[in-house]
Amino acid sequence: MTTRNPTKPEKNDPPGWRVEGMPKEPREQPPSGRLPRPPGARWLWLMLAGLLIVNIVVSNALLNPEEPIRVSYTRFLDEVRADNVESVTSTDQTITARLKEAIDDPDAEGNTSSRIETERPSFAEDDLLSTLLELGVEVNAEDPDAPLPTWQLILFNFGPWLLIAWFFFYIYRRAGSAMGGLGGLGRSRAKRYEASEQRTTFADVAGIEDAEEELIEIVDFLKNPSKYTALGGRIPKGVLLSGQPGTGKTLLARAVAGEANVPFFSMSASEFIEMVVGVGASRVRDLFNQAKEVAPAIVFIDELDAIGRSRGGGMSLGGHDEREQTLNQILTEMDGFTGSEGVIVIAATNRPEILDSALLRPGRFDRQVPVSPPDQLGRKAILEVHTRGVPLGPDVDLDAIASTTPGMVGADLQNLVNEAALMAARRSHEKVMLGDFTDALEKIVLGTERRIMMSQAEKERTAFHESGHALLGMLQEGADPVRKISIVPRGRALGVTLQSPDADKYSYGVDYLRGKIIGMLGGRAAEEVIYGNVSTGAENDMVQATTLARNMVGRWGMSDRIGPVTVFDDRTVDALGRPQVAESTLELVDSEVRRIIDECYAAAVDQLKQNRERLDALTEALLVKETLEESDAYEVAGIERPGKPD
Repeated sequence: MTTRNPTKPEKNDPPGWRVEGMPKEPREQPPSGRLPRPPGARWLWLMLAGLLIVNIVVSNALLNPEEPIRVSYTRFLDEVRADNVESVTSTDQTITARLKEAIDDPDAEGNTSSRIETERPSFAEDDLLSTLLELGVEVNAEDPDAPLPTWQLILFNFGPWLLIAWFFFYIYRRAGSAMGGLGGLGRSRAKRYEASEQRTTFADVAGIEDAEEELIEIVDFLKNPSKYTALGGRIPKGVLLSGQPGTGKTLLARAVAGEANVPFFSMSASEFIEMVVGVGASRVRDLFNQAKEVAPAIVFIDELDAIGRSRGGGMSLGGHDEREQTLNQILTEMDGFTGSEGVIVIAATNRPEILDSALLRPGRFDRQVPVSPPDQLGRKAILEVHTRGVPLGPDVDLDAIASTTPGMVGADLQNLVNEAALMAARRSHEKVMLGDFTDALEKIVLGTERRIMMSQAEKERTAFHESGHALLGMLQEGADPVRKISIVPRGRALGVTLQSPDADKYSYGVDYLRGKIIGMLGGRAAEEVIYGNVSTGAENDMVQATTLARNMVGRWGMSDRIGPVTVFDDRTVDALGRPQVAESTLELVDSEVRRIIDECYAAAVDQLKQNRERLDALTEALLVKETLEESDAYEVAGIERPGKPD
């Protein structure tokens, strides 16, 4: 790893920043600059008040001795004869005694003391001194109320104050070290770390080759910049990775840094923002300054949409909005780069459509790389990466597992491998078997099995409900094949029907979507056909069906009355998140959603009535076996399983 100025002193690491290779406990740097006012002034004042109270209590306890109880000389002699006197002090005829055990004050109920005071009568002729010495009582002539020595007075009066002063000085030092002074809320303590031996490389990335190829050029530039500058080329100053969560955007950025062997600064966009105005912009400046000092380097900003939203929206506060100030500073820093500095900004977001247009123009994030979910070959490659350290059984076929996991992204597949390994460990297997993967997939997709007791009537109703879903899924032309039917309670559901396509799909037609809605409403339709009424078990089915119908009408233009118009779009909403369309349009959308749902539900009821024998057969098989696999389900229903596409 190289740097432009290796002799420059290292800075401290900023709060929330992560630099690859950083040790778990970095050494503290000596504070410098002015001491800031520490955060949390309220609790500091409360602590100061507490220390003052402690000071008062301690001073009173140590500087003000316990008040003696005035007793008669007869009572004093009684205590002497009872061997309850530890020491006595006499001044003239006044005797003050310290008792071994405290006694009650005869003049004040509830008051006790271990010191008593009495006056010796002048006519007393008892040999008090001899009696005291015989009993081993210490006799002295010091004044018990004499003031303490000067050094003790100084210690007890000024010691607590010195302790308070030291405490505040310590707090100010820590605040100055952690925050870099009064203006250090936006100052960083980033250090430069050498590359670790376990850096992420492209060998750890699989299934997203399209995005990987886009970034290989970045790596080549960081390794051989003269190759491009000699021809007048300029590397993109910013690369925006966009895609749904778990597709590997952060992993790609780390792989670029690992391949190029350069410092890698990572920070979430939300970590720039503080309550104090101007802190975000200051942190941005300091982050880019540090990256320039150790260039070539990579700055990775995760979840860019937290500060990169379009300016001037309904929720904006104008020029004084802290988020906008931070965004403006990022725009300025990126536009101020020169090609020779070798600092590249990589950002990730799940919502590129809401980003400010100034971020996406050439000269800033001038290269946008979509990171899409992997296809079947990509999923197999991802599984191979995550199973490198997992002993697999001879029956494990990663091709088959990849084909049964459409729609899963890298994070999902990593979780699948981990769940399978945990399941194999619980079963005391020496290797992870195919059954472990199958059960782990069912647990992730369908939910964990619940051991609850269901009545026979409720079990039968659930069987008809799931049979309705499955049968309509089999009858709809082009629908996803039914993989499993079960009336074993899982998660929040009393039963599940699993459908998944044979191959990845990237676009959906109207007929396919209407078929899905018909299948979703199949459980409720089956209950109505069999029992003449419905239950609450179809709640989630109706939510999914309504959402899909609303998207068909409001997003994808699949309604003749609405036409090719997008009603619901994140880029065209007001400050309250409502679509900026007329109320009459929203009413029309609702009526079209109602029409689609009603038509699909009527079709579901009609098809189940026409195939009542198949519905009964599936239900009887479920009540006996509780779970039907794909081949058994199609065989019981008497329907030929559609062939896989070429």
